[in-house]
Amino acid sequence: MSATRALRRTALRAPGQTRFPVLDFLAPSLISFGSRAQTVSITTSASSPATEAEPDVIKSGTSAKRRRPLTTEQQKFLDSALRVNQAGELAATLIYTAQTPPLIKAHPHLRPLMKHMYDQEAGHFSTFNHLLAKHRIRPTAMYPVWKVAATVLGWSTAIMGREAAMACTEAVETEIGGHYNGQVRVLLEWMKQMEDRGEEIGEEITELVGTIRRIRDDELEHLDTAVENDAKKAEGYGLLTNVVRSGCKAAIWVSERV
Repeated sequence: MSATRALRRTALRAPGQTRFPVLDFLAPSLISFGSRAQTVSITTSASSPATEAEPDVIKSGTSAKRRRPLTTEQQKFLDSALRVNQAGELAATLIYTAQTPPLIKAHPHLRPLMKHMYDQEAGHFSTFNHLLAKHRIRPTAMYPVWKVAATVLGWSTAIMGREAAMACTEAVETEIGGHYNGQVRVLLEWMKQMEDRGEEIGEEITELVGTIRRIRDDELEHLDTAVENDAKKAEGYGLLTNVVRSGCKAAIWVSERV
């Protein structure tokens, strides 16, 4: 079973892309948000991809008449989820930006592949930038740290060789794929609870589930691509991937809260 299929199965069984200079992204201090994080005003009827089982209301295209706003706890979850997603996609674009020059110098045939993966990550980054601005969610305060860390990680693994760079991608995408799966599970559970209470499931939350699924599938495509390009043949593969995965977990935990 491929790594992609294995990760997808961790979700419940119950969409592009703009190329732009990553380093020109507005820093958090230039974004006109208030000093405190604003809550996400998403209420919970279009269908989403059928990777996971859908609540009956979504599949049937019908909805109840009542609509209830999300609770404070649900709003806090969406605030932290979208913030960490945006930070993660920034890091991904910076990793590929740093990896590409050394890799394509040594392996010119990798230029189209690196461009493809970078373009997808840039599209994801643009998507989450839009969602943060729309819902007035501040970016993580750790932005400067993650920018440096992602650049160093990308450059250093590329210098170590093609296999190490691909092992880095495998490790990062393993964590990110699982992270997105967790968000999809939570959102689908909310939708099921709303359905059980006879409440309407609004378009915004349904579209968000579809967006996260689409981005997750792109990330898992990168994971499979890395494995196909000899990620597991990297020198010190186990140590390297464990270090990268641990760093990803720590960055996710911090970005959700800061």
